[in-house]
This record gives sequence, structure tokens and C-alpha cells, in this order.
Amino acid sequence: MSTTSRTVTMTETLVTPHRKPSTRGLKSERPKWHLTIIAVIVVGIFLFPLYWMISTSLKSPDQLFTSPPTWLPIPADWSNYVTAVFDNPLMLRALGNSVIISVGTTVLTIVLAAPAAYAMARLRLRWTALLLLPFLVAQLLPAINVALPMFALFSQWGLVNTYIGLILANTVGTLPFAVIVLRPFYLTIPRELEEAAAVDGATRFQSFFRIVLPLVRPGLVTVAVFAFVMTWGEFVFGLTLTTQREMQPVTVTLNAFIGQYGTEWGPLMAASTVVAIPLIIVFVVFQRHITGGLAAGSVKD
Repeated sequence: MSTTSRTVTMTETLVTPHRKPSTRGLKSERPKWHLTIIAVIVVGIFLFPLYWMISTSLKSPDQLFTSPPTWLPIPADWSNYVTAVFDNPLMLRALGNSVIISVGTTVLTIVLAAPAAYAMARLRLRWTALLLLPFLVAQLLPAINVALPMFALFSQWGLVNTYIGLILANTVGTLPFAVIVLRPFYLTIPRELEEAAAVDGATRFQSFFRIVLPLVRPGLVTVAVFAFVMTWGEFVFGLTLTTQREMQPVTVTLNAFIGQYGTEWGPLMAASTVVAIPLIIVFVVFQRHITGGLAAGSVKD
């Protein structure tokens, strides 16, 4: 190529503008406002009963049945909380009962479900799927079908009107759920970790407590939260297995505000708000662990 041709080519290259890469095949990521609006509406629908409960608890008696309804209780009337909770020894005792029963059930559920789920995930048992069937069936049975035979059995054992009886009864409902949820967490842990521990001289129990359990901590937290929530809101066992009002959980005590001649809506909503506070605190504190735990445990067997 001659010097003149080479100069012309270089000049054309410098003069010709650079072409921008084509973005025809790339989809523009625009904010999907319609999905956000739908999500806000759905969340608002679910949160409206909670707002109305709190709003009703702060209304005076003359504001409860006004037409149109009072949306914002101004000024707020806190007398319902004083009447229903702080000056009500029975409600305070019921709150303490629910704390003892819920915490006890949660601890017992974890102690029993952790090794049971590990055995179904790790040990080479025959008919593992068939062994899971009773746990699934237990989730389908109505609580009242279990409560009546349990009352007859606990009456013979002296467990009626006792914390131990209520904890055992609630564990019957939470344990199958805990085993079903925990088993996928164990399936995500490689067997090589336990085999390496066995080579180092660790027994199966040592591998379970020192290696496996720390790795399934998100699953344990998830199961513990759901066990606590299920027990805190349980009503049938609390009503059936307690004949003394001093031993009843808070869900049964709330029923006392519904009388034969009417319902005390203000005190009932105030007591319900106080009952809902522990659940809200638990979910706010453990929200990250619950979300991560449910995602980590979603594995196909």
C-alpha cells in the first residue's frame, strides 16, 4: 500500500464518528409502578384489621358506634388498657401463663424435632417417605379431635390444669410441623463434613452437636419462631385442658370480654393489642433469620 492510500485510510478513520453499540436487544429496566401499587394495596388490606383493632382500643365508649365511624381516635382514650390489662389480675396472670406455655413448648419442640429430622434426613431408613406420612396427617387433624381424647388421658395422669400438660399438648401440634420444616435443612449439608469428622475420631453424636446443629441454626430459629407463634395463639387446648381460670392462657381469657348480653369492644381490642405485641416483636427481631431460613430450607429431596 502506498503512502497516499495509507494517509487517506487513516484520515477516514479519524473523521468517521464512533458508532454506539446497539441497544435494540436490551430491555430497558423501568420501574414497574403498577406492581408497587398492587403490593401497597394488598399490604394495606392485610394491615387494616390491625389498625382498626388499635384504633378501637383507643376510642371512648361514645366513639365506638358513631356513624360515620371515627377513623382517628382523637384524643386517645387509654382507659381501656387500664381496665382490661393493668388493673385486671386475671389478664396479667393469663399473659404469664401464655409466656410459660409458649416458651416451654418451643424448647421441647426444638429438643425433639432436631434429632428426629436429622434421623430422617441422614440415616438410611427404609420407607422414609412413609414415616413422614403420620407427620403430615397430624397437621390435617382438627385440634378438637385430639383435645377431647387428650383430656380423658391427662385426667388420669393428673396433667389437667398444669403447665406440663399444656406444654405437652401444644408440642403435639408443633412437633410434626417442626420435623417437616427442619428435614430439608439437614439435606443441604454435605455428608463429607460428617465423614471428615468421623475420620478425626468424632462420633455421630459429636458430629451432630458440633458440626450439623450450628449449620442449621437458621432452620432452628425458623422452627422456634413458628412454634412460639402457634402456641401463643392456640385456643382449643387451653380451653379443654384447663378448668381453673388461673391456669388459662391469654387466648381463653380474651373470651371473657364476650358476654351473654354483649361484647366489651374497647377492653377486648385493648387486650388483643397487648396480646399481639409479643408476636410483632418476635417477627421484627427474627425477620431476617426467618426469611433466610425458609429460603435455605427450600431444597428438593
